[in-house]
Amino acid sequence: MKNNLVIMSIVIAGVVCGACQKKEDSALKDNPFMQEWNTPYGVPPFDKIKTEHYLPAFEEGMRQQNEIINNIVNNTEEPTFGNTIIPLEYSDELLNKVSSVFFNLLECCNSDEMEKLADTLMPLYTKHGDDIMLNEKLFHRVKTVYNNKDKENLNPEQLRLLEETYKGFVRGGANVPADKQARFREINTKLATLTQKFGNNVLKATNSYQLVVADKAKLEGLTEQQLHNAAELANEKAETKGKYAFTLDMPTLEPFLMNCKDRDLRKEIWTAYSTRCLGGEFNNEKIINEIVNLRLEKANILGYDNYANYVLDDCMAKNADNVYALLKQVWTPALAKAKEEAAQYQKMLAKDHAGATLEPYDWRYYSEKLRKEKYDLNDEDIRPYFSIDTARKGLFMVCKNLYGLTFKENKDIPVYQEDVKVYEVLDNNEVIAIVYMDFFPRASKRSGAWMTNFREQYYTREGENMIPIVSLVFNFTKPSGDKPSMLNIDEVETLFHEFGHALHSILSRCHYRSLSGTNVPRDYVEMPSQFMEHFAFEPEVLKMYANHYKTGENIPESLVKKMEAASTYGQGFINTELLAASLLDMDYHTIKNKTSIKLPDFEEQHMDAIGLIPSIISRYRSTYFQHVFAGGYGAGYYSYTWSAVLDNDAYEAFKEHGVFDQATATAFRTNILERGNTEDAMKLYIAFRGQGPSIEPLLKNRGLK
Repeated sequence: MKNNLVIMSIVIAGVVCGACQKKEDSALKDNPFMQEWNTPYGVPPFDKIKTEHYLPAFEEGMRQQNEIINNIVNNTEEPTFGNTIIPLEYSDELLNKVSSVFFNLLECCNSDEMEKLADTLMPLYTKHGDDIMLNEKLFHRVKTVYNNKDKENLNPEQLRLLEETYKGFVRGGANVPADKQARFREINTKLATLTQKFGNNVLKATNSYQLVVADKAKLEGLTEQQLHNAAELANEKAETKGKYAFTLDMPTLEPFLMNCKDRDLRKEIWTAYSTRCLGGEFNNEKIINEIVNLRLEKANILGYDNYANYVLDDCMAKNADNVYALLKQVWTPALAKAKEEAAQYQKMLAKDHAGATLEPYDWRYYSEKLRKEKYDLNDEDIRPYFSIDTARKGLFMVCKNLYGLTFKENKDIPVYQEDVKVYEVLDNNEVIAIVYMDFFPRASKRSGAWMTNFREQYYTREGENMIPIVSLVFNFTKPSGDKPSMLNIDEVETLFHEFGHALHSILSRCHYRSLSGTNVPRDYVEMPSQFMEHFAFEPEVLKMYANHYKTGENIPESLVKKMEAASTYGQGFINTELLAASLLDMDYHTIKNKTSIKLPDFEEQHMDAIGLIPSIISRYRSTYFQHVFAGGYGAGYYSYTWSAVLDNDAYEAFKEHGVFDQATATAFRTNILERGNTEDAMKLYIAFRGQGPSIEPLLKNRGLK
């Protein structure tokens, strides 16, 4: 504004600034984020929120938080929990309100406009966070309260909040020497920008590719439904009309690799998938180099020898040595089993292609083929009993039997996308949460599945319980014609997995937002989600919900027995690719010296070192490993295995007493799901289980023992 005006006098300047102020005030007044949301349960009014509303709301949210912090810092009274920690905890009400909407929609309703806005916002948002963490006077007050904690009559949750707040400042750089603070800020800003760019590149690379096939005969092995879906997709564009189109989205890619007999076509689509962002327009190689080196430098400034030890110091694992030790315990039997599987598939391949060597694009095809032969079981036998509506019904029934919850769809609640469904979650006829469920792929949505919140559960300073507003996002195959979306085994497990995260938020009973729900250590957060997966295919549970989408017939006992017999089939591959990704993540983040990483050389070197066989690759190759380089799991992908030790051991308690035993379910709810981060994670687990976890149930349930 000022750069475009020639100020002739103080009087004119005053008039101009006054006019600008009125205009700004009016704009803020009309901004939905500045208004009370008179929507059901205070959900975001998505129909009223426009892209231009975000930046002013972010700026006002930061201004309001800064004002509160200034009041804390300038308070002349001796620092106490009540005049320092509590106002700080509640200082970001508006900022949290706008950021939770913006960052959630950025992931599932992206656009060029939203990307440009993110590029503008990330440096501002990061700087604001650094300004708080590096505020010397504020930290002095927090530290004073922390040092005097024994003098305050704090309950356990208040004490936990104090300890986590103090730790957050230390990990956020409060003790960084003055001469290094500028560089520390610069690193944080660069990392925020680079991780955003990494994710955008993966989304664009995924959307930019289609395998288009004109000759239907080349698609032998694909089901009629797959062919129908591919034809529908091709008909969306004039240049591919009348042909068959396949994308890199997993609901399309996986079935294609499992069923397509044409090896050249499998190779073509697999190569496109596995080389995304390695060179070309959306190259992520340079970004990975920068991220790894910046993370190392940040860790060094904070006093750690590598980034992994910085991250793990705030997790259950505590250090990199403990992570490697756990992963090795599972890696050895998993790799042995994977080699057995590979030998079987190699024999099958040799019959079809004499002299050929088993490649990654062959694995799913021959795995599915052998499963059909060995267990008389294939993907298409299973799907009809697991339509999206049926699977959701089963999920809700499990929640009712475990925790007494019921779910009611509410079509009057605003949604951000027309096919999103919204449910009220009721406990004893009281609405305790709202859940959004977003099932199907679209170009503006990143791949994968995840749970997040538009609002986390907490109590206001006035004592009102703010119920959580949960968002669940998936990428399941869309309904086609008169056929509903039908899920395979992995997708049903994904549905139950993400809802396990949701329950961690839905059932939260915490006073403070920063401690509630899923705000727990990274290697603990996956435990409730993976725990829920166990219920999906329990025979007792299948009888409750697995009905054929056409006939309504319950899944036959013979098919259930086949599924049970095949339950550990392919676990060599499943565990090996997962563990390879976990080890790759750790190898990046245990680097102790600035390095120049060349891909794919770095990846191949580290996969060779652990003995990964060539016919399997890491679940995510480096250039599209979004969990690690864009999703907050840097030095944390191991947490799926760490949490698996906990969830398998926890499920043993249910198997011992009955899958719907109320005493066991209540103990899990009250000690795990309701408590968030109000207590040390291992203490919470032991309070539920009565003892520490054993790795034996994990190895047994995965067929690795």
